[in-house]
Amino acid sequence: MIICVPKEIKDNENRVALTPAGAKELKKRGHQVYIQSTAGDGSGFTDKVYKDAGADILGSIEEVYSKAEMIMKVKEPIEPEYPLIKKNQLIFTYFHFASSEKLTRAMIDSNAICLAYETVESEDGTLPLLVPMSEVAGRMAIQQGAKYLEKPLKGRGVLLGGVPGVNPARVLILGGGIVGTQSAKMAAGLGADVIILDISLPRLRYLADIMPANVSTLVSNEYNIRELIPTADLIVGAVLIHGAKAPHLITRDMLKDMRPGTVLVDVAVDQGGCIETCQPTTHKNPTYIIDDVIHYCVPNLTSIVARTASYAYNNSLRPFLCKIANSASVNELASDPIIKTGMVTYKGEVSHASLQQKVDTSVTPEDSPKPSI
Repeated sequence: MIICVPKEIKDNENRVALTPAGAKELKKRGHQVYIQSTAGDGSGFTDKVYKDAGADILGSIEEVYSKAEMIMKVKEPIEPEYPLIKKNQLIFTYFHFASSEKLTRAMIDSNAICLAYETVESEDGTLPLLVPMSEVAGRMAIQQGAKYLEKPLKGRGVLLGGVPGVNPARVLILGGGIVGTQSAKMAAGLGADVIILDISLPRLRYLADIMPANVSTLVSNEYNIRELIPTADLIVGAVLIHGAKAPHLITRDMLKDMRPGTVLVDVAVDQGGCIETCQPTTHKNPTYIIDDVIHYCVPNLTSIVARTASYAYNNSLRPFLCKIANSASVNELASDPIIKTGMVTYKGEVSHASLQQKVDTSVTPEDSPKPSI
């Protein structure tokens, strides 16, 4: 298979879809690997390192798309890339279709085969290609939240862990999945007073067992959220519905109950956000303020630590990538029970239940996934 990696052109996206180690593994299996020049620079991988791994370098994004049987990306294609995508071309990336109807329509119209990292589901129900980015994002949510609590950045001027004689900050985490767990570990490690909310009692029992003493758990419902937000310094939105839009757990009217300088970090913004007032921002302009409450809503949060992130998800991606590249045909891919879960569109047709429900009404509510919190 001819596998090509374009340079990411989304604002401040520094990750790269394939590490040199991944390129070498594909070459060993007889595949052709092409990398757009400087695609790896943001993650610290030079063109020379890719060449040494056996990849060939292409000069332009147009060459990359024209040559590829499969395109590997980190983030979803953006408008300048839409016309470059060819019929029947495999596009393998984090799509997060639920947050963009325009992207959804463009990919359907392209007649490409879209494989979404975030919907690939293992037999045990886990999301192996979303987990590594969720781990990084959960930790980064606290790191960024702590920064924006600083007074020069319009925050409350609160140190996350406090000091002897001064209370630590209170961190409220909506969702006890991978993002929420990693956020809680990071915040707890810094000494904050942490509360995790989730609708799953088994998950809350598990978290109560593994978390340190400064982390408590609570059932997620509107009453409990409203009771907690007046005392929260940092709120992390960590809700995930597989392949679908996140529900709004923090509504517009709740902002009035928050203290000035409270920080909201919505990690679910890729899936539409679980905070009603959150809209996607960029690393150049990562925050905005509504009712004196700071909103941090950068969809590609993990690109801040691009080298770590690129290594992390490539480690999980490699076996799936090799399986796809080694397949004899697209039909063989479509029959694989795990790969099939990532196949969101197929030659102009929607093939994933959650997305199908978004674009038409042919999927019943019983078929749609249930919220994780």
